Amino acid sequence: MAGMGAFVAQYDNNRGPDQQGTPGFIGSNLFFKGHQTLKEQLQSMKDKEMLEAMRKIVEMVAKGQDVSDLFPDVVKAVVSKSTEVKKLVYMYLVRYAEEQQDLALLSISTFQKGLKDPNQLIRASALRVLSSIRVQMIVPIMMLAIKDSVSDLSPYVRKTAAHAIPKLYSLDPDQGEQLIDVVEKLLQDKTTLVAGSAVMAFEQLCPSRIDLIHKNYRRLCAIVADIDEWGQCAVINMLTRYARTQFVDPNRKTEEKDSDEETSEESEDSEEDFMNSLQTGPIDAVDPDLRLLLQACRPLLQSRNSAVVMQVAQLFYHCAPEGEIVHVVKALIRLLKSKRETQVIVLTNITTMSAKYRKLFEQHMKSFFVNASDPTNVRLLKLEILTNIATETNISVLLREFQTYVYSSDKEFAAATVHAIGRCAAEISEVTDVCMHGLMNLISTKDDTVVGESVIVIKKLLQMQASDKSGIIKRMTRLLATVTVPLARASILWLVGEYVEKVPKLAPDVLRKMAKSFADEEDIVKLQILNLAAKAWIVNNKKITLLVPYILAQAKYDLNYDIRDRERFIRKVLCPNSENPSPLEKYAKKFFMTSKPPPNLRSTFKNRDEYQLGSLSHMLNSNAIGYQPLPSFPEVAPDSSVRTVVDTSWAAQARESRSSSASATNHKTKGFYSSEGDTDEEDSDEEDSDSEDEESDSEEESDEESDEESDEESSEEEDSEDEESDEEDDDSSEEESSSEEEVIKKPPPKSKPPKKSKPAATATLLDFDEPAAPPTDSAPTVPQSSVTLDELLGDFGTMSVDPGSTGPNYSLDNVRTTHELLHRMSGGGLAVDYSFPRSGTVSGAVPISLTFNNTTDQPITDIKVDDIDLKGGVEFSGFDSIPLISPGQSSQIGININFNDTLQPAKFTLCSSKGRFPCKIQPPVGELLSPFVVIESDFDSMKGKLSGMHEVTGECGNCGKDPGTISQLVSETAATSICFSAESNCLKFASKTAAQEKTLLITLNVGEVIKISVNSEAVVLGSMILKDIIKAIEA
Repeated sequence: MAGMGAFVAQYDNNRGPDQQGTPGFIGSNLFFKGHQTLKEQLQSMKDKEMLEAMRKIVEMVAKGQDVSDLFPDVVKAVVSKSTEVKKLVYMYLVRYAEEQQDLALLSISTFQKGLKDPNQLIRASALRVLSSIRVQMIVPIMMLAIKDSVSDLSPYVRKTAAHAIPKLYSLDPDQGEQLIDVVEKLLQDKTTLVAGSAVMAFEQLCPSRIDLIHKNYRRLCAIVADIDEWGQCAVINMLTRYARTQFVDPNRKTEEKDSDEETSEESEDSEEDFMNSLQTGPIDAVDPDLRLLLQACRPLLQSRNSAVVMQVAQLFYHCAPEGEIVHVVKALIRLLKSKRETQVIVLTNITTMSAKYRKLFEQHMKSFFVNASDPTNVRLLKLEILTNIATETNISVLLREFQTYVYSSDKEFAAATVHAIGRCAAEISEVTDVCMHGLMNLISTKDDTVVGESVIVIKKLLQMQASDKSGIIKRMTRLLATVTVPLARASILWLVGEYVEKVPKLAPDVLRKMAKSFADEEDIVKLQILNLAAKAWIVNNKKITLLVPYILAQAKYDLNYDIRDRERFIRKVLCPNSENPSPLEKYAKKFFMTSKPPPNLRSTFKNRDEYQLGSLSHMLNSNAIGYQPLPSFPEVAPDSSVRTVVDTSWAAQARESRSSSASATNHKTKGFYSSEGDTDEEDSDEEDSDSEDEESDSEEESDEESDEESDEESSEEEDSEDEESDEEDDDSSEEESSSEEEVIKKPPPKSKPPKKSKPAATATLLDFDEPAAPPTDSAPTVPQSSVTLDELLGDFGTMSVDPGSTGPNYSLDNVRTTHELLHRMSGGGLAVDYSFPRSGTVSGAVPISLTFNNTTDQPITDIKVDDIDLKGGVEFSGFDSIPLISPGQSSQIGININFNDTLQPAKFTLCSSKGRFPCKIQPPVGELLSPFVVIESDFDSMKGKLSGMHEVTGECGNCGKDPGTISQLVSETAATSICFSAESNCLKFASKTAAQEKTLLITLNVGEVIKISVNSEAVVLGSMILKDIIKAIEA
């Protein structure tokens, strides 16, 4: 009966809209009655009936049925007091919120109430529904909801907030800066449930902000084993990229050696070095933080999730020393017993690894033998792996296996096997003759595919051998009567022509046979016939005096233009039957008889490791959309102290005070960072330090004791709110494992802090964010600017205007907002800021001031621009190289960039002695303008011409601001010039776009409500200016 109902419903759905729901169709009536019953149950006041209705609705959603018409009734049920009903309601709303956006907007207040529900699942579901409504107007509501949820006590709600961040960013990219702050807070979350989602949000929002990872790196390494499986994939992938930018290549010496090895003997030596490295370990010392990452991820090779295993495998392949890659072999072999889809991915990655490290999988050779049930793509991958791991010791076993594969019914696999035999013959000289004999036997088989591939492989092998080839060539020419594969026939003709001097009697006979069938041959065969005719004519033209002109005459009228061009070239060079010899005839032998280099039979996976293992681009062997290349290892490792995180909370200071007091009592010489929970590694490092370090440590302890007393006195004067927040932080930190606490607090081995007082040390630790001000006993002073606001603006109320002038000089040309181009942590100590001075404008370009600050204690040299990447008509030629910036000094230069009136960023690479750093300059929309001086009558005239479609309007609250303050805000927002107006409450501003010089006029009528209109040919630019002005006034 149920099956009949489904059939009737499907039948009714397939009918036209004019026929559905009519009395004659049973299915539609049943469907309508079913929905009507559900509506009645949803409107019931009984939770039991509502729960039953929601279960049926969710079941219908899971089956793919459309129940969007129930959206209004389901939304009403969200006010139910039953937790189970609310869960099902939110599941339904997440599914249909995007489709029914108008109805969902009417329930925003209900969803906001859900964010305060005591049940964490309800709060998370409400946030999920909010983020599913793709409407621009609720962006502020979503932002507030995410910020509140990030501080929620429930890890599940914080995890949901992390998932909502990419949705909000895709809806409104302008919220990126605020969302980065939210992501930074989520990355510091100590709950493993949140860590994976926070990293996913980081990867989608700001993957280049490596500075956000520094202080969380060691903690992520410590908890990666406890994160959920898909979170582990995201974390390991991110840490792989982090390791490639922060650590030097652990295989640097061996890699340089391998790059110079080209011959087979040298490659064998490199493999022996690799096998020796498996026993002796890496040549270069591995960075302790990289070692921490590898040790933390190695246990995940036993994960039941194949994606996690693959991520760990690619981490070891791209970042680990060569001697440690062997650890991933057994885990990858285990994955070969998984589903077929997983098997293909794993085999593709193993093929790439085996192409670089031949002996890595040699012990597991039998795991790659082809089974009868394997599909063709799996067979080809296994065959490629077997060919890659072939050596002198196992080649006999492989050749017996290949002999079986050759007679497979799968033609593509059989042809690939023949090619594999040829590769083995080329790479292993001991079996070259055996393979050649076997390939010659395959020529006599009845399978055209095998015969054709055999001919092609024999041709390549003959090029690589220096022995007599006449016997093999004679035998292969007999196949021209039977072989039908065009590539094989062309290969035979090429062999005869290439070695025509060794078979001078055979070439004319072959040419005579091919001349008869010239018109019926494929194009590739015709070209080889012409080449053979030219070579035979050069060696001995007496026997083919009439034959060559006959072939050239046929080629002269061929349909393929390549063949006609080849015929004309040969005729002009050789000139058969011509009384006037060609001046090129003496060069004919160089043209046609030049020796060719032997072919290189190598794996097609040899260079595929340029893509990251496990990625879609690696699978396709081409750049997929959104793929980011794996960064190269730096030549010099960046400062490792950025990953050292010290807990500076009140509770941590108290624990440190007790620890240092106990150590002073026991007369132990420990460093500044020492504590009762130090690991054995720190103890061993301290034992290795010399006597001078011990004396300096004892002096530091004595200074610390006196400073700790002052710290305890000052801590008693703190506010109660600070104490409560510190206690909460202390309680939350104590819930974490001791291993995590040690990783976070432990500094690099043998590192000694500077000999400073306690406040100075605190300032140094806080220096990760902003430079701390030096302590002082006097009252704090407010820094004064060298330019006052009165000097910049003048007195708006008493401003006098000359009737003959074009307007007062009323702009903020010298006020500059500084933007960060390169953070000092990311730039290896080089900090770069940029600002828009609005002076020194070049036609069409925007002037920009760059300030370079050297925050290190070493000089930074050779600062220049490289790899400029411009789109959308942006023009930027870089700047002259800065030879040197001394420690603690700064340098300022001016540049001009033509943004072509767009917000496309100017991307480039900033190079210095500290490395290469990607940067981009993206202008605020107001900086794309240039002030334009105009009188009021001309302003009104131009505004009248720019009405209708060229005008955008808006309004905002005044909040008690006077016209002078509003003018200041407008001038700060956009580079404009004030036009004097006779009306005291009407402000007018004029400007032009910098590149295309399109007029842009701004009018503000100041009252209780400020009405703003922007007139411009650049409508999009005008709407963005309007939005920024409203935001500046309301701020």
